[in-house]
Amino acid sequence: MSDLVEVRAGVYHDSVSLMRVSQALAAHAGVEVAVVAMATELNLDLARDLGFAVPAATGGDLLVAIRASGDARLAEASAELDRQLTARAPAGGAGARDAPPRTTRSASRAWDATVALVSVPGEHAFVEAADAVEAGLSVMIFSDNVPVEQEILLKDRARDKGVLVMGPDCGTAVIGGAGLGFANVLRPGRVGVVAASGTGAQQVTSLLDQAGVGVSHLLGVGGRDLSAQVGGRSTTQALLALDEDPATELIVLVSKPPAPEVAVAVQELSLSKPVVRALLGPGQDDLTTAVEKVLGALGVPVPEWPSWPAGRPPVSGGPLRGLYSGGTLCTEAALLAGTGEFTDFGDDEYTRGRAHPMIDPALRLEALAAVETGVILLDVVLGHGSDPDPSASLAPAVEKACERGVAVVVALVGTEGDPQGLRSQAARLNEAGAAVFTSNAAAARHARLLIGAS
Repeated sequence: MSDLVEVRAGVYHDSVSLMRVSQALAAHAGVEVAVVAMATELNLDLARDLGFAVPAATGGDLLVAIRASGDARLAEASAELDRQLTARAPAGGAGARDAPPRTTRSASRAWDATVALVSVPGEHAFVEAADAVEAGLSVMIFSDNVPVEQEILLKDRARDKGVLVMGPDCGTAVIGGAGLGFANVLRPGRVGVVAASGTGAQQVTSLLDQAGVGVSHLLGVGGRDLSAQVGGRSTTQALLALDEDPATELIVLVSKPPAPEVAVAVQELSLSKPVVRALLGPGQDDLTTAVEKVLGALGVPVPEWPSWPAGRPPVSGGPLRGLYSGGTLCTEAALLAGTGEFTDFGDDEYTRGRAHPMIDPALRLEALAAVETGVILLDVVLGHGSDPDPSASLAPAVEKACERGVAVVVALVGTEGDPQGLRSQAARLNEAGAAVFTSNAAAARHARLLIGAS
């Protein structure tokens, strides 16, 4: 084995880009391990735990740690690393500035920006987001692991400045047709969405798109916004903003189970436009039912949501195991199934020091391979930011599971315009033996039937 360990001082790339670089290198021939990340204490410890001799570094440096089967393979991986990083570097050429702005505030002045995207390790996110807010920018905080006290301070200051904080841990937003984070390709339209959930918002907007209904804006607010601590601070601002938006005719509010008192306060907010609430919880509408209510309010027929039944004879009975990448989809499926063991691999405990499962399927593939009986229920979320071809790795694993006698049910979230190809992904997973549904609720109910639950 041959190791390469480098610390590149003052070289910054956002976490999503570095996740993709690490994933590309790990798939390179002869590469055993690849860690390309900002040199935070967490990532330095991860590299040390993998047996790399890591030199001193700071959080503003880039850490590179690659292990390959020999010197030749290591040299090839090093060249691929440079190619990947060069492809992600800011464009230069004629008219480019000699030096990029060093702060969010100076960048906003240089480019006349209105929204900032913060995607740095959680311990550094507050400073960058506060800089954006003070510069008069709305800010989407993709970063997770941000203390709730900092979230509250940011949102209170944003309200005073007349801007919006989306996040922390905001995975999805679409503003004026521009997707941020994990975002599907959506047609423009008259429905505005406020979401304390990334994959929940993607499910709602994807189903709307399949019904021919477009979206004006999708404003994520972070998974904790409707908690008792945060109290719906950004949700309130986002609802009021969409209520004043001339392009929005109807608003959808999406969330995992909110704090009851916060849900009541949000529902009592005085708005001039109709609001359909998709607030998950016992006895509440599932996301697909909420979408169908939106279509009814708009006078649009409810289509038959696309699905592809499994070609193999279904199993009957056995345990149900939910292996999810989206937290809200996982919560919805668990509520509807009423039984089984469900894991959200997108939770913070699984993403510390590694890529989100919508980018890197490794942990879910390991879990899928370990299931010997019963039914597996999992989500596959398409769109920009997600794995460019999820079925390439999932379909072989699904086929092996089916050969073991396990039934596999897939909730496929996406649109016809997504770069992965909704129908081609569905076809490959279905050919491997999975039953595929574009409605997560329908997938969960089907899985429940397969295990013989009443």
